Amino acid sequence: MIHIDQPAPDFNHVPAYQKGKTDAAVSLSDYRGKWLAFFFYPRDFTFICPTELKGFSNAIETFRNINCEVLAASTDSTWCHKAWFERDLPNVEYPVLADTSLKIARDYQVLNEENGEAQRGLFLIDPKGIVKYVLVSAGSVGRSVAETLRVLEALQSGELCPMEWKPGEQTLGKA
Repeated sequence: MIHIDQPAPDFNHVPAYQKGKTDAAVSLSDYRGKWLAFFFYPRDFTFICPTELKGFSNAIETFRNINCEVLAASTDSTWCHKAWFERDLPNVEYPVLADTSLKIARDYQVLNEENGEAQRGLFLIDPKGIVKYVLVSAGSVGRSVAETLRVLEALQSGELCPMEWKPGEQTLGKA
């Protein structure tokens, strides 16, 4: 089960699509020493998913400026990812896992067992591989990149951050 302040479920050498790379493979350990915004989306060639994938891509430098990488995953194949990303998402450069075995979606508890799709799950994982934030939402609603960044910066502050807190605002003291 996914628990806050516990290690994120591990994965090793998972095939991924990444612009400009052939035979990309990704492991969770590749991100040690950095924060990771890891999100699942249901399927390639859909309607809401590209808005999220583009949104995270548009903010990639903002994530990197605060020591965070972005990683996406769906249960589609690398060939499916390649066809879709080359056609519709050419600016997305972060890796997208091809979880065709369904193991990662199952381990992160976002797998819809009835249709083999991943639900919209978002996990913020700290530089030691510890889960710090989990959000799983209805498939009909896209996630907010701005809110993801706000939560990430709140977590990185090491402070108690009230509702709607933004970087530079007063906190409630040390966590």
